[in-house]
Amino acid sequence: MFTKNETFADQIRLWLREDIGSGDVTTEATIPVESQSVGILHVKESGYIAGLPVAEEVFRIVDSSLQFNAAIAEGDFAEKGTIIAKVQGATRSILTGERLALNLLQRMSGIATRTRQFVEQTTGTKARLVDTRKTTPGHRMLEKYAVKVGGGHNHRFGLYDAVMIKDNHIVGAGGIAPAIRAARAYIPHTMKIEVEVENLAQLEEALAEQPDIIMLDNMTPELMKKAVQLSKSHSPHIIIEASGSINLENIRAVAETGVDVISVGRLTYSVNALDISLDLNKTKGQQV
Repeated sequence: MFTKNETFADQIRLWLREDIGSGDVTTEATIPVESQSVGILHVKESGYIAGLPVAEEVFRIVDSSLQFNAAIAEGDFAEKGTIIAKVQGATRSILTGERLALNLLQRMSGIATRTRQFVEQTTGTKARLVDTRKTTPGHRMLEKYAVKVGGGHNHRFGLYDAVMIKDNHIVGAGGIAPAIRAARAYIPHTMKIEVEVENLAQLEEALAEQPDIIMLDNMTPELMKKAVQLSKSHSPHIIIEASGSINLENIRAVAETGVDVISVGRLTYSVNALDISLDLNKTKGQQV
């Protein structure tokens, strides 16, 4: 469930200031102050919808008198042409908030749709699909929320909530073992340690230090399967994550190796926005 708070409202105000600046000159020049309209939001391609509460919040901040009514539930699949929401009130306010509301709604729905496609490929396996930190600066909360709407799960939110020792940390620390030992001495006992490995030799070095999670980076499914077997025989409760070059064509093979988690950066960083439009007082050519 999306949680609205004042911090997020401030972010929307910042985005609105970026767009509106000193005023929406076109709308102010062409639309009478007293004009009232209904804005019809509809999808121009099929997909899963995420961000309706966000769009509602945009319109609320533009003009608290606007009435926003979702026509479907958050996370629902919408066929091309489906009306997903209506916003009613001052025409000027609707047009001023339109672009930001659509930009957020389109990107979040694109992420939810892409995530659902990946989740469907892992059905029947124990693998959990998660996102990464490859998000748009300033939009991480929204994009990770959209992943959850699409049926995925969240990895860490930032550099502050878990230790993830990757290749450059290993080089900088002088090896896997020194990196894990230094991390364990530095962090509280409540924080988990994850370490990235690229081959079985690194895996064995990591297992000897008993991290909480091991990430198998850019391994073939065949090598992953061996790594999972080796890891679980050494420590049955260790979490094994697969990452790197995972797409819709190969994720099923990765999931079937027995990994616990699959992290996919392309859920957020290279996703296509879902095409969503807002029309005033009409839908599909018909007057409202």
